[in-house]
Amino acid sequence: MRQKLLAEFIGTAFLLIGVVGSGIMARNLSGGNDGLALLANAIATGAMLYVIITTLGPVSGAHFNPVVTLAFTFRGEHPRSQALPYIVVQIAGGIIGVWLTHLMFEQPILQTSIHGRTGIGQWSSETFATFGLLFVIFGGIKHRPDTVPTLVALYITGAYWFTSSTSFANPAVTIARGFSDTFAGIHPSHVPMFILMQLIGLCIATLILPVLFKDLD
Repeated sequence: MRQKLLAEFIGTAFLLIGVVGSGIMARNLSGGNDGLALLANAIATGAMLYVIITTLGPVSGAHFNPVVTLAFTFRGEHPRSQALPYIVVQIAGGIIGVWLTHLMFEQPILQTSIHGRTGIGQWSSETFATFGLLFVIFGGIKHRPDTVPTLVALYITGAYWFTSSTSFANPAVTIARGFSDTFAGIHPSHVPMFILMQLIGLCIATLILPVLFKDLD
């Protein structure tokens, strides 16, 4: 269990370093071109996801996301007693990852974001993005388990662009990004609604995906 929790902590920290660090670097180098900055941010995040899922998947399952942990728990594929510890270390790892990123870029370590992300468009995007992430994970596990790291990396890279919220799809990531007043940040007051929409996406996926990926007679 200690090994699994350490893997989830480190993996989620690396994920936030990828998200926030590439956002800072992209903003510094893009010359004010937000499209170019978003492209760099998306590619770096997708690359990091592929790496951490591939390397840490055999250790902890590579959740790095409370929604993923809950989804596996609801399916009876993750021990209920381990769900809360996973979620706690994911959130802690995400926040530590943000603080380490600020340190690397010589920014104040303790920050709160002023980047507003709200409205029906972004809320519905988070529901869709979360459902889509779980669709990719469980569809991949069902048909091509070896491709899950690639599928998740490609999905999130694309979802940066085809969702108006840039596809957080992860409560731990959402909370941690509230502590970074950078390109990737989100105002803390907008975090609860993002998480609620992500949980709605989880509920929809829990109802639909077992039927969609049920064994055919």
